[in-house]
Amino acid sequence: MNQQVVLGTSLLSAHLKCLFLTVTHSLKYFYTASSGIENPSYVSVGLVDDVQISYCDSRTKENIPKQDWMNKVNSEHPNYWKEETETCLAKQQTFKISLEIAKQRFNQTGGVHVFQQMYGCEWDDETGEVKGYDQFGSDGEDLIMLDPQTHQWISPKPQAVITANRFNNNRIIKELENIYLTQTCVEVWACGWDYMYACVYVLVCVVFMEDFFLNFI
Repeated sequence: MNQQVVLGTSLLSAHLKCLFLTVTHSLKYFYTASSGIENPSYVSVGLVDDVQISYCDSRTKENIPKQDWMNKVNSEHPNYWKEETETCLAKQQTFKISLEIAKQRFNQTGGVHVFQQMYGCEWDDETGEVKGYDQFGSDGEDLIMLDPQTHQWISPKPQAVITANRFNNNRIIKELENIYLTQTCVEVWACGWDYMYACVYVLVCVVFMEDFFLNFI
């Protein structure tokens, strides 16, 4: 057999093995609040394996499913999307306050400003390694984030150190955050696309707790 053909076949085989063996899954949530930008001034998005599953903003004032299978939630929990909408609206108010606090700490007044949060988890099917993350940003720059190794909140900005200290000094916050990012987050995804509705209610409770205490105030 031609040496080039053998080499090409080997490379293709190795590539296919990588595709099937190295599978990373994820569950992510993004929240964005802005000043100086309206309609909408707040947006929240949920994604499973980078496929959007939910959306809510300050204009529609409703959290809606973006995948057909997410509608199945209602069969088990009729009030699910109503509760999700309430959570979205509560988060919107929290982020509005957090944005104003951030502007004060950075001595900002007019103009366009953005406050964001991204949290979720990723894990490798092959190794079972789980990576949870939770971080806040302001105007496109990192503000405060959870170190996945030490489980300590850290900040590259002096203006956010006070918030990092507040989170670190609250043992309940740290324990709940760690449980969610390393266990519950994965369990929710592991229910599967076809059966996500049977487990997603667990996620609501944990997300609500995060909405309650993880703000920049």
